[in-house]
Amino acid sequence: MKRYLLASLLLFSYTTVFAVENTLLQQAIDGNHRSTEHKNRDQYRHPLATLSFFQVEPTMTVVEIWPGGKGWYTEILAPFLKQKGTLYAANYSANSEIPYFTKNLKKFNDKIKAQPEIYSDVRVTALQPPRELNIAPKGSADRVLTFRNVHNWIKNEQAENVFIAMFDALKTGGILGIVEHRAPADTKQDPKAISGYVTESYVIALAEKVGFKFVAKSEINANPKDTTIHPKGVWTLPPSLRLKEQDRARYLAIGESDRMTLKFIKP
Repeated sequence: MKRYLLASLLLFSYTTVFAVENTLLQQAIDGNHRSTEHKNRDQYRHPLATLSFFQVEPTMTVVEIWPGGKGWYTEILAPFLKQKGTLYAANYSANSEIPYFTKNLKKFNDKIKAQPEIYSDVRVTALQPPRELNIAPKGSADRVLTFRNVHNWIKNEQAENVFIAMFDALKTGGILGIVEHRAPADTKQDPKAISGYVTESYVIALAEKVGFKFVAKSEINANPKDTTIHPKGVWTLPPSLRLKEQDRARYLAIGESDRMTLKFIKP
């Protein structure tokens, strides 16, 4: 009987904590600081389910990799972690010679400066491989998260450097969460990932090569409507819509890309 009561109390405690955390996370997702445009993408990016799958808690130290200019996930992570956690935004480098990077870094910095009540505690660091890889103090992070970025590192032949940086930033037992555009399993991986799509097996191999252990995958961000064969690669689909008005209705009907959602642990 005592064992039963103890087990029941532990289950109740865990369920209560999980419910509270989910409520806090949903509040961040529903926040007025997020634009209608960004909220409209929740139907494709499933932030509540995705961050729950990665087991992100409000007391954790989290590193978000390359939030870009818009900081779509930063909008959710910053208020969720603001009171008890820490958020590192490992963005592009101000020293980059590539205008795209410096332009979007400025856009991101302007965004967080404009709303200090939300973003004042965000710690912005630089990830510009191979020279700048210090995304957070070594062994400090409970979670490292990256959304739709792996193809960029593959294209620039810097994937291994970035995976090492993410491994180094994590504590032992820390989790790496990856969301990436997914190529069909039977596809031969383009070594430059020009289409923006990557096979799950390729991403898993990249992570395992530097020491990560694969834990689990989820179909949270799957989109069976996406054939992955498009004239402008993944950028044919929303939100980019690179073909502009050409076949716009068709691509809007497909929605955003089919995506893998992978979870790894640092042993």
